[in-house]
Amino acid sequence: MKSSMAMVIAAGLLLLGGCASTTVQPWQRGQLAQPVMAWEPDPLLAGYRQHVQYSKEAASGGATLGGGGCGCN
Repeated sequence: MKSSMAMVIAAGLLLLGGCASTTVQPWQRGQLAQPVMAWEPDPLLAGYRQHVQYSKEAASGGATLGGGGCGCN
């Protein structure tokens, strides 16, 4: 029982070691600000995908309460 508890504590400490708070240095910000690093690099395509998803999910509410699921809202 004690050995399993020690293993759980050791695993927890190892996992918490990855949560080090580091700051981004000024020379690194240029690399992180590139369009490739964006969640959605193509805003037009992201808008289209979002519209399709909301049209398909309109029966359950989607992003708004209106709409019928046909894509004509």
